[in-house]
Amino acid sequence: MNDQSTPSAAHSHVRFNAAVNVMDGAFFGAALGFASFITVIPLFVSQLTESAILIGLIPAIHTVGWQLPQILTANRVQRLRRYKPMVLAMSIHERLPFFGLALVAWFLPALQRGTALILVFALLIWQGLGGGYTATVWQSMIRKIIPAAWRGGFLGGQSSAANLLASGAAVAAGQILDRLDSPIDFTLCFLVAGVSLLFSFGFLASTREPEHAPAIPTGGQPRIRQEMRRILSTDLRFRRFLGVRLIYQFGLVAFSYYAVYMVGELGASPGLVGWLTGVLIFSEVIANPLLGLLGDRKSHQLVLLLGTLAALSSSLLAGWLTPISLWFVIFALAGIAFVGGWVTTMVISLEFGTAADQATYLGMSNTLIAPATLAAPFLAGWCITEFGYQTMFRAAAVVFLAAALLCLRLVRAQPAFHPEAAPAAESA
Repeated sequence: MNDQSTPSAAHSHVRFNAAVNVMDGAFFGAALGFASFITVIPLFVSQLTESAILIGLIPAIHTVGWQLPQILTANRVQRLRRYKPMVLAMSIHERLPFFGLALVAWFLPALQRGTALILVFALLIWQGLGGGYTATVWQSMIRKIIPAAWRGGFLGGQSSAANLLASGAAVAAGQILDRLDSPIDFTLCFLVAGVSLLFSFGFLASTREPEHAPAIPTGGQPRIRQEMRRILSTDLRFRRFLGVRLIYQFGLVAFSYYAVYMVGELGASPGLVGWLTGVLIFSEVIANPLLGLLGDRKSHQLVLLLGTLAALSSSLLAGWLTPISLWFVIFALAGIAFVGGWVTTMVISLEFGTAADQATYLGMSNTLIAPATLAAPFLAGWCITEFGYQTMFRAAAVVFLAAALLCLRLVRAQPAFHPEAAPAAESA
């Protein structure tokens, strides 16, 4: 840690790391605007199949891929002296698949629908698992290089930058899909997404991380399982947090059907869907820093409750309103809900545990809710097939109401939890 010997050097590295990781997130967001798991990819897959279940699986695969493998890497992460090399090695796998999607889109006219569908879902699974194997070590790196008092603001700022570029990219994607013919339209969207991720990777690789003494575990996965049992049996606050996340995941699947419902049932154009996606993402741009700062100053549990209420409002309106003009409000509320369900839960996950068991907490925070994420699109698809889209949106509202009630208990039990500063953060 030669370059960490003075307070000014440490401070400069914190600011530098915050800046380059915000840029990493910004270009990652641009990629997800051009290849949105909520709008663009579902629209692409809707050309290959009419199955509501398969379309609903698209964002679920992305999320489950992020969640499921995290506990599997916890033991390895706790042995590391530096997190960055593993972050870079694993992160390649969540970036390359977008170039594969561009190839599938380009050769789609010559491919059979079944073959193209298999290739698309294979690439989505690869991308999702790439994110999942990166997740625990990346979150551990963020906890190390960003001081505790900055994390809400940093993750909010990073997500805001990501969503700002994503909102513009989503509008551009809508115009590409509106004005260009197949196969150029989707091919260009996926190709630009891949290039954006290369820029993102460059900023991520610039992170400055000193070595630290690892919390070397004495066993392998059996030790992790023992730690999981201990945490679940003794940490009531963590169990309540997991309960909110489990319920929340069952409701979030409704948002992945918004674009398909608008195009198929309400007659909206892909261009309009691009604008609506931009509204959704721009609402996240506004909400992320504001809610991040609110969480740092008050309580991130309170922010999670606000996100749950926004999700409840969005699904309620979607279940009863059909005028297209009002869907701008529905998409904006969904954006706030995503902030609560994604960024805020990530910040809360970083609050649990010590250096010795933080990777176990991080892995459990996501791996244990993966089954709910995977089951949700099957339930939603069945509901759509049997009763229609609006009934499914109304059912999601009931789910979000249950999540809000449980979250209210979490807020009352810990109205102003303040995480301790991570010891390694000051030397980052």
